[in-house]
Amino acid sequence: MENKYVVIDLETNGNSPKKGDRIIQFAAVVVMNGEIVEEYSSLINPLQPISPFIEELTGINDEMVKDAPLFEEIAEKVQELLKDAYFVAHNVLFDLSFLSEELEQAFYKPFYGPVLDTVELARVLFPTADSYKLTDLALQEGIVHSRPHQADSDAYVTAELLLILLHKLEGLPLQTNKQLHKLSGSLKSDIDLLLEDIMDKKQKKVEYIPDHLEVYRGLALKIIKNEEKDNREKRKALQNFSITEIEKQMERALPFFRKRQGQLKMMETIYEAFCDNNHRLIEAGTGIGKSLAYLLPAAYFAFANKKQIVISTYTTQLQEQLINKELPLLKSTLPFFVSYTILKGRSHYISLDKFEISLQEKEDNYDTILTKMQILIWLTETSTGDKDELNLSSGGAAYWNKIKNDGNFSLAISKAWAPKDFYRRTRLLAQKAHLIITNHALLLKDSTSLQKSIPAYQYAVIDEGHHFEKVATKHFGHKFSYVGVKVSIQQVGTFEQKQLYYKMELFMDKEGKGQKDPTFNRLIGDLQIELDSFFRTLMRYAKKPGKKTVYTNNAFRIKREDTKEWSNARNSAERLVFLFKDAIDAITAKINRLKQSKEILTTKQVLVTERLAEIQKEWQDYLMALRIVFLREEKHISWLEADIRTFPNNAVLFAQPYSVGEILQKEFFAQKNSIVFTSATLTVNNSFDYYVRSLGLIAENYKAEQIISPFPYEKQVKLLVPNDIPEINTVPLEEFIAAITEQIIQIAEATAGRMLILFTANDMLRKTHDLIKESGCLEDFAILAQGITNGSRMRLTRNFQRYEKAILLGTNSFWEGIDIPGEDLSCLVIVRLPFSSPDEPLTEAKNEEIKKNGGNPFTENSLPEAVLRFKQGFGRLIRTEEDKGFIVVFDRRILTTTYGETFLRSIPAVSVETKKLNEMIAVIKKWL
Repeated sequence: MENKYVVIDLETNGNSPKKGDRIIQFAAVVVMNGEIVEEYSSLINPLQPISPFIEELTGINDEMVKDAPLFEEIAEKVQELLKDAYFVAHNVLFDLSFLSEELEQAFYKPFYGPVLDTVELARVLFPTADSYKLTDLALQEGIVHSRPHQADSDAYVTAELLLILLHKLEGLPLQTNKQLHKLSGSLKSDIDLLLEDIMDKKQKKVEYIPDHLEVYRGLALKIIKNEEKDNREKRKALQNFSITEIEKQMERALPFFRKRQGQLKMMETIYEAFCDNNHRLIEAGTGIGKSLAYLLPAAYFAFANKKQIVISTYTTQLQEQLINKELPLLKSTLPFFVSYTILKGRSHYISLDKFEISLQEKEDNYDTILTKMQILIWLTETSTGDKDELNLSSGGAAYWNKIKNDGNFSLAISKAWAPKDFYRRTRLLAQKAHLIITNHALLLKDSTSLQKSIPAYQYAVIDEGHHFEKVATKHFGHKFSYVGVKVSIQQVGTFEQKQLYYKMELFMDKEGKGQKDPTFNRLIGDLQIELDSFFRTLMRYAKKPGKKTVYTNNAFRIKREDTKEWSNARNSAERLVFLFKDAIDAITAKINRLKQSKEILTTKQVLVTERLAEIQKEWQDYLMALRIVFLREEKHISWLEADIRTFPNNAVLFAQPYSVGEILQKEFFAQKNSIVFTSATLTVNNSFDYYVRSLGLIAENYKAEQIISPFPYEKQVKLLVPNDIPEINTVPLEEFIAAITEQIIQIAEATAGRMLILFTANDMLRKTHDLIKESGCLEDFAILAQGITNGSRMRLTRNFQRYEKAILLGTNSFWEGIDIPGEDLSCLVIVRLPFSSPDEPLTEAKNEEIKKNGGNPFTENSLPEAVLRFKQGFGRLIRTEEDKGFIVVFDRRILTTTYGETFLRSIPAVSVETKKLNEMIAVIKKWL
């Protein structure tokens, strides 16, 4: 007999039936035989006033429920609906517990049958969904959801979602159903019963596997077709690189084509750079169409000269945008075929051999089980095996580390999986591709690594180029984190802790009991003790009287000096170095002994030895970090970041070179024919000098070009500076925050929200947010704040665009890379000019070095860095030709100091006015 599913949704006057909250609307939708067969809904009188928040959320008020039935009057109907059914809801535990409580109060039995949670089912069956909220899933699946937060509408949408989920579950191969069933016993809902029904039906028929899938070594995988079936005549049609011809092609192929002189100029410049074999810097203003402006000449040059060109971006988000949006446009524009592939670091890809083994291991961790189920589904859909496609919980991300591809795996196992290995396939595609899309971190890692992951190349375009120097500094630097080091030592463990070392000893012993090695055991114990001691000693050094701290991120500069505290820290580091060295040698000896034994290693033995080899590599890096900071006379900036409240758990020691210019020149620019850097922010006061110096470029080997934005900024933007708030450095911080909060509230009311407020410090952001909330003046606004409101930068930005009246407060990462076009953003507030604190270890050290060489730290470092960040912030406001808005700068130094001119001359020409708040509000209202 066909299962009966009853999809329930409730609207309630609060979250807790135990505290007396009641149901105000009940809705049920019955699903049988793959269709909706009955609907029932009713408002319910809760015999209590409905709170204003619930009224706002649901649209249900006291007037609407005063003549509605009491719950006990519909309880019998509810019981009848639920008889012999699965109880289904989106977040089932909430609806089930509320309904059971109400049923008991009405002297009916609570529901004891099987339950299904559509959130849990969706997490398993849509492993790549952005979000598992009902409205977002409805949007993803094309279900019309006209009245969110009303029970009848929510129940109907959940029923439609359930039908899609059941259909997907039934369409999976029997093998996948069996694997899911084996895991599903530990879930919140009774998916195991559902899977039993599906398997019973399938086992009675001949096993059918959909055409797009294959079962390989027990795993159902998507069949990945070879993309080489391109239309062949396109291959022959290469014309010479001609801007006139390209323009015609773009006009024919691109639906929204607009002739942009700047875009054509940029194409010519890049093609010329590749032909002349020199490096180029191109500052390309917003709206030029930068991506196509470098993709087209790169494609022509690659195709004509049989060369590979690397395109590198800073964020994986921009990589995805290139693959999903820009490259298909490129393909439709070109009269010949160009191949491209995306290449990320090895650990982005799943290792199918490790996943196969981990499926055999017993698990009791909910997140791990759910993630295994997600991956079983994902493998039937993915062509890349790249974890960025998955929406993993934090527990899921921890499990990923066990099954990621790190390239150390035994040949015996890998040979079986080699034909299906995603990373290997991506590498093979990269060998043949005209264009290879990657990121700055991988590009830099590849430039200094002996084992290359990017095929040999001579030409590259570095997009978001203003980040390149910072990524390089990080790459050539070192990091020693308390938690990271501690975890790696614990993973090896003493004999008694029964971790990797214990397992290793078991393998060595014929009887499988294992012999303790007292020397090695003591080594691991000493490492654990010395690590704690080292960080305590380091903290004593960092906190000694007179030492400066930057409280934005609790950073303490580490400098060699003639003090007892420094000497103690150095001695402790030296002891750690010797212990690590001895432990690395001992592990090497153990691995060699195991490899030399005549036995063939089992899968488990391989996994243990591989993980130990990885830990050895990590320990080599730790050794290097300690030597650089404490034992070698090397020019590095070192600092400790630690929060005293949670010390030592979040303590991290950093070491970075003062400048990477020389290293980049030698390791990167000197090795390549032509590297093109592009970004909207490369110049300060229309000069490339600061950027050129930081990259270490040699004058005769590069050319620079500024291509200005086509947008009429003077008609689109007004820049306002209020003259009735105090200068930021002349009053206590609290007074300044109070003054700007009053301004923010009045501006928000004038603009009806749509405001992005950029801060330079978390502390100031938090205090301003709290003061806005306390004032109670903006209660009907959605106030979203980085670090306070939950969610990633992308999620906060999405939510900001979703609400009619919204204010978004952001710091560091919000100064760039977020794209809010159109009316969603009409006001940008810059709280203070984005200078780094002079006490911040990196700034302090760079400034000292400049001073030592007779330079001016302010004009050579602090000012240009702040101007580039200011330009990035400015760029958030105008994203299209139709955008219009204004920028308010609360920092009066932009008008009262000589250097303020540098900020204004570095952005497009806009109208600048300084006014009192009430005059400013009048301008804003008129302007909008």
